[in-house]
Amino acid sequence: MSRIGKNPVDIPEGVNVDLAGQVVTAKGKLGELSVTLSHEVEVSREGEQIWVKPRTDELSARKMWGTSRTLINNLVAGVSEGFSRNLEIQGVGYRAQVQGKELIMQLGLSHEIRFPVPEGITIECSDQTHISVSGADKQKVGQTASEIRGFRPPEPYKGKGIRYEGEYVFRKEGKKK
Repeated sequence: MSRIGKNPVDIPEGVNVDLAGQVVTAKGKLGELSVTLSHEVEVSREGEQIWVKPRTDELSARKMWGTSRTLINNLVAGVSEGFSRNLEIQGVGYRAQVQGKELIMQLGLSHEIRFPVPEGITIECSDQTHISVSGADKQKVGQTASEIRGFRPPEPYKGKGIRYEGEYVFRKEGKKK
């Protein structure tokens, strides 16, 4: 049995959730998101809660049970509160800034990197070494943060690069004489 799937998804104030077959749509103060669920699960609404149940006892249906409930929960949380990932830049001369719809980064390369901000995502730089990626869609926020980190992942010798806030970078010992 799915431990996650057993729990209902609570709908907070100010969020509208529509069920149309296997399509779940959530509208809130941060926008509108929708997801199409597998036909192996059954979605129902009772008051201010959404319940997900598997249609059969097959293994694939039970796998999709918890996944579908989590996807619906992420929709509801995204349109009501939103998600964010914070990145830190470490290295001498490494910096970032937002100009218009582009994130401009200088990461020790011969040129600056210009990253266009995707639709539905907000990128802010509180200072030159901190980047905040936020939006309503959890997958899009994580993907964008991962792409930014991919330009210069932290290296193990000096720890220079872009890392998630609070990420531990295993440090290696350099050459010995």
